[in-house]
Amino acid sequence: MRCSFVLAALLLTTATPAFAQNSAPQPVPIVDTIPAAKDVPYPGTITLTVDATDVEQGIFRVKETVPVAQAGHMVLLYPSWLPGKHASRGEIEKLTGLTITANGKTIPWVRDTVDVFAFHIDVPEGADKLELSFQFTSAVSSNQGRIVVAPSMMNLQFPSVSLYPAGYFTRQIPIRATVTYPEGWTARSGLPATNQGSVYSYQPTNYQVLVDSPVFAGRYFREWPLSDRVDLNVFADSQEDLDAAKPEMIEAHRNLVDQAVKLFGTQQYDHYEFLLAMTDEMGGIGLEHHRSSENGVGPDYFSNWDNALGDRDLLPHEYTHSWNGKYRRGADLWTPDFRTPMRDSMMWVYEGQTQFWGVVLAARSGMLPKDDVLGLLAYYGALYGEGRPGREWRPLVDTTNDPIIAARRPKPWTSWQRSEDYYVEGLLIWLEADAKIRELSGGEKSMDDFARAFFGSGRDGDWGEVTYDFDTVVATLNSVVPWDWDKFLTERVLDVNPQVPLAGFTDNGYRLIFTSKPTHWMQNYESTSGRAHLGFSLGLVMRNSGSIAEVVWGSPAFEAGIDVADEIVSVNGQAYSNDLLKEAVTAAKGSDEPIRLTIRSGERYREVTIDYHGGLRYPRLEKTATGEAGLDRLLQAK
Repeated sequence: MRCSFVLAALLLTTATPAFAQNSAPQPVPIVDTIPAAKDVPYPGTITLTVDATDVEQGIFRVKETVPVAQAGHMVLLYPSWLPGKHASRGEIEKLTGLTITANGKTIPWVRDTVDVFAFHIDVPEGADKLELSFQFTSAVSSNQGRIVVAPSMMNLQFPSVSLYPAGYFTRQIPIRATVTYPEGWTARSGLPATNQGSVYSYQPTNYQVLVDSPVFAGRYFREWPLSDRVDLNVFADSQEDLDAAKPEMIEAHRNLVDQAVKLFGTQQYDHYEFLLAMTDEMGGIGLEHHRSSENGVGPDYFSNWDNALGDRDLLPHEYTHSWNGKYRRGADLWTPDFRTPMRDSMMWVYEGQTQFWGVVLAARSGMLPKDDVLGLLAYYGALYGEGRPGREWRPLVDTTNDPIIAARRPKPWTSWQRSEDYYVEGLLIWLEADAKIRELSGGEKSMDDFARAFFGSGRDGDWGEVTYDFDTVVATLNSVVPWDWDKFLTERVLDVNPQVPLAGFTDNGYRLIFTSKPTHWMQNYESTSGRAHLGFSLGLVMRNSGSIAEVVWGSPAFEAGIDVADEIVSVNGQAYSNDLLKEAVTAAKGSDEPIRLTIRSGERYREVTIDYHGGLRYPRLEKTATGEAGLDRLLQAK
C-alpha cells in the first residue's frame, strides 16, 4: 500500500513540469459597450423608406434616417429576438451594403464582436441625423431560408428592413415607414396606411408596433370583412384561386371571429387583419401578431376546401394568439427590445393553450367538421401516448427550450429527443383541465370560464401586453374552481411524467382506441402529405418515394436497426410503395412470416426483417358516454 502511494506521488511530480512548459493564455474579458434599454422617449422620429419593387431578385432596398441628439458613441441594432419566433431568428446574414453618413460624410461602422447584430459608430460633432442605406437580400432558394418574394406576392417583415438605436425600449422609439410596391399590387397590414398608387405611407407608430405589423402584398387580392373590426385579406398566385371561394367558406371564417369573441368576451385589438397567402411560390408561414397574423396555405385552400383539412385550423390558431401570446404573455418572454433574449418557459400556455383553443374554435366555427376534429385529437393522443417515449426522460417544460436548442432543424430521433412538444402535449393537458373543471363544478363550468377570466378580463380594444407566470395561471384556475392546480400542472409540466395526459378524453366521455381502418382525418393526412403513417404499428412514417420520415424509438422498426437516413427499396421482394407496405403489415397479422425489407443506405444495401404481427393500427376516439359528453359540449358552437 505504501509503495503504491509513493509511485503515484512520483508520477504526479514528474508530470507537472511537462504541463507547466505549455503556453497558457488568460481570456480577453468581454466588455459590453452596448447601452441597455431604458424606458425613456427617443429624441426624434425615425423615417424608413423601402423600395420593394424588385420581384425578380427579391432585393429590398432601404433608406433610413435616424435623428441623433448628441455626438459620440452610438449603437444601431438589427432585430434578433423576434416575437413569435421563440428564438433568435433575425436574418442578419441577409443585411448587405450598409452605408452610414452624417452631414454628407461617411461614418465607419464596426460590428460588435460578441453581438453580431450590433453596429458601433461615432456620431460626429454637429450631426443631427444619420442617413442609412442598405439592402435586405431575401432568399431566392428555399435552402437559403423562407422565400418572401414571389412573382405575384410578397411578405414584407419590417424587422428585416430596419435598424434601431440601442438604449431605449422599442415602444419608446417613434418611426414612420413608407414602402413602394410593384405597380398594380395591393398591400395589407395590421398597421393602417394611405397610398398613392404603389406608394404606401404607414401610420406613424413606435418601433415595437412596426415590428409587429408585417405586410402581405400582391397582384391577385381580395378582401372579405368578417366583422366590423376584422378582415380576411387573401393573396393568391392566380385570380382563379381567389374565385374558387364560396359563400359558405367565407361564412366559416365569420363564424370563427364570432365564436372567438364569444369565448374571450373582449377583443384585444382595435382592428384585426388576417393576412392569408394561398401559394406554392412564396414560403409557408403561420406567425402571430397583435392586430394581424401571417398565414400561408396551399393554392387550393378554396378550390379543394373539403380536402385541405390540414390548413383549416391555422387561422383559428393564429387568431387565438391575439389574446394568448400577444395580449397575455409570459413574464420572462416579454422583453423591452429585440436584443434581450426571450425565455420560453411558459410556452405550454402560450402555444399549448393556443393549440387547444385553435382546435376548439375550428370545430365551433365549422372551419373543421367535428368528426375530423375528433380524428385530429385521436392522432394527438396516440402520438404522445405511443410516439413520444422521450417523455420518460425529458419533462415537458424543457421542450420549451427547443426553439433555441434545436432551431427547428431536423432531428434523427424526434420521438426520443422530443421537439416542441409543448404545443400538442399542452393541448392534452388543457383538455384534461377542461374535464376536471367540469367534474369539480358539476358541469357548470369549463375551460371557457378560464379563457374569459384569463384572456378576456381586460379593457376591450387594449392591445398592450399583460404578463403572467406559473402562479398567475394557478390562481386563475383556482378562481374558476378551487382545487390543487399547482400539483396538477407541476406533475404534467415540470416533472418527468411518462404517462400521457389522456384524461381529457376518458373523463370527457371518450376513449382512445386503435383500429385497422384510419379515420377520415388520417386518410386526408396521408393523401395530402404523400405519407403512410405506420407509426403505431411498425414505428415508421414513410414517404411515397420509400424514404423514411420518422422512426419511433423502441418500435419494431427501431429494433430492426432502421433510421431516417435509410430508404426502403423493396417489400417482400417487390418494389416499394406505401400501399405495398401496408398490405405486408396486414398480411403479417395472420402469418408467422416476418416482413422482409431491402434497405438502401447511401450506396449500401442490406436485408432487414421485422417480426411484427399486430396489423395496421390507426387511432380514433370512441364515445363511452351516453348522450352528450363533455367533449361534445366543448366542441359545440356557442
